[in-house]
Amino acid sequence: MTKKLVLASASPHRKSLLESAGLPVDAIPAEIDERAIEQALGDEAADGETLAAILAEAKAMDVSEREPEAIVIGCDQTLTLDDEIFHKPANMEEARRNLLRLSGKTHQLNSAVVLVLAGKTLWRHTGVARMTMRDFDAAYTGRYLARMSDAILGSVGAYQIEGEGINLFETVKGDFFTIVGLPLLPLLAELRTRGLIDG
Repeated sequence: MTKKLVLASASPHRKSLLESAGLPVDAIPAEIDERAIEQALGDEAADGETLAAILAEAKAMDVSEREPEAIVIGCDQTLTLDDEIFHKPANMEEARRNLLRLSGKTHQLNSAVVLVLAGKTLWRHTGVARMTMRDFDAAYTGRYLARMSDAILGSVGAYQIEGEGINLFETVKGDFFTIVGLPLLPLLAELRTRGLIDG
């Protein structure tokens, strides 16, 4: 590999996924206001797939300004239920309300990843997963959130499917890495194609 890889994220989970795949990567959090970008987009932001791609690119561009010689990986994930975009819950009460709204329904996770070099987008991809939650009541939701504690606030859907959150689901259609927020297989394929990792 001739170029340094930088992940434009503060997520230890995404960094761990990349390192587990054998990629030496530095993590530098992007300094952007995601909600301000979404508000500026107006109607364009109504599409969760498009919003995830725009935010992933904005993060990568921000970090690329500081690391112009590096290949910067930007990622973002949105959750959509019908036409509504959900954000990470601000507190446990919002997490509770969101989970009860998702109960018994199918929502969509949109996980975008982009590669940027010197302020130029080289590649972008958005993976989609469709997640159907089983029906559960308010009492179960409260017990679940009590076990999860504030760690759950870092997840857009107030669940972590790689942990106890799997108990919330009836069916899952999509790639595991897309579900956890980084479409890793397409990313690795693109890095191999570009000769950036051993292939």
